[in-house]
Amino acid sequence: MTYQHTPVLLKEVVEHLQPQKGQTYIDGTLGGGGYTLALAQAVGKKGKVISIDLDQQALDHAEALIKEHGLGNITLVHDNFANLTTIAQELGLKQVAGIVLDLGLSSAQLADTNRGFAFQKDGPLDMAFGPSFISTTNIVNRYQADKIQEIIKNYGEERYARSIAHKIVEQRKLSPITTTGQLVDIIASAVPGAYRRNKHLHFATRTFQALRIATNQELDNLAKVLPQALQLLAPQGRLAIVSFHSLEDRLVKRFLQQASKDCLCPPQAPVCRCGHQAEVKIINKKVIIAGEEEIANNPRARSAKLRVAEKI
Repeated sequence: MTYQHTPVLLKEVVEHLQPQKGQTYIDGTLGGGGYTLALAQAVGKKGKVISIDLDQQALDHAEALIKEHGLGNITLVHDNFANLTTIAQELGLKQVAGIVLDLGLSSAQLADTNRGFAFQKDGPLDMAFGPSFISTTNIVNRYQADKIQEIIKNYGEERYARSIAHKIVEQRKLSPITTTGQLVDIIASAVPGAYRRNKHLHFATRTFQALRIATNQELDNLAKVLPQALQLLAPQGRLAIVSFHSLEDRLVKRFLQQASKDCLCPPQAPVCRCGHQAEVKIINKKVIIAGEEEIANNPRARSAKLRVAEKI
């Protein structure tokens, strides 16, 4: 299994988190272990890094990486980052100096044809990060057409959601849809030729993204972890979030904007009645993106956006 040891925007994430010797950090999305490794080396033997992932393969890979680098300050946790508060309580953590969340897929997940995340090669249609989630095959084979359309439209922002959903329902009457290749062929038959020939974006990208988000309840889990992360941060602690599509970035942006305001009352209210106080200050007013060199080395970095906030 091939893992990308240098995650997207690694240099920028570490620079903005400002790790110091002896501090404790949480990597909520272990993946290939790049952020964890960098933070563990920065905080030294007296510091700690708690690394969370639902993917057992990522944890197994990280164990080998830890041994290879001789690091004794990393704790691996097999769980969903949406359970951040519970995880921290079980580890006896009351505050941490920083938290990083990389919301993208790891290189290994994309490369593994048995995982069903990618559509370049045929494989089982299974996009679940762990056993606790919905089955992707269940969605495409059992959901009503209008529900499938809603998923593809809302989570994939796919303009041909309706025709794709109806084609899925039409084809599954003939035989169950169980592989990525079957689904790609169905999508191809449901969209115009010009859309299939788009050189900048594969015609199946948005549908696969939508099904992955629905399978793993990604937006729900992101909405759950954000307030927990703020609660866990120590004063001047920092939260760094790397997102890869507009739905995630929009959710993160709105959450941080709201958390950085002293009052959430409607503009027409004569006096503040909500009593809300700002919890964070936004470090980067303008979203941070990858440079040309990183994009050349890793095309996936093109869509990455980093937002950073500091606990007040």
